[in-house]
Amino acid sequence: MGIFDRFKSQRDIAKKELKNVPWQELNKLDQLNEIKNNSKERPQVLFKHSTRCSISSMALSRFEREYDVEDSKADIYYLDLIVHRDISNAIAEEFNVQHQSPQVIVLKDNEVVYTASHNAISAKEIEVTI
Repeated sequence: MGIFDRFKSQRDIAKKELKNVPWQELNKLDQLNEIKNNSKERPQVLFKHSTRCSISSMALSRFEREYDVEDSKADIYYLDLIVHRDISNAIAEEFNVQHQSPQVIVLKDNEVVYTASHNAISAKEIEVTI
């Protein structure tokens, strides 16, 4: 087995470890009202991801590995902020949070109860918060 085969094997193992997070795509501005309303019944998690940023990809991958899908108590939204920068800006304004990328925002009862960006994003901390 060559060195490149060893790296390929590690990538294959990493892919298998990724959990099937029940992402809902956030791609329409009017979804924010629905998310706010739903936060009164169930926590809402917004993951803002830059598809052009390796740090964002790393944070997303780590989140997917850590997040406990079976015990999820929240609705989870994925925002491609390169395509939907208008929605990202609306989130920052609506919830009074500074725009970051990558960034996770958790809403509960229409209030931000957790926000983190870059390497501080932790699925375990989110699970404790919700």
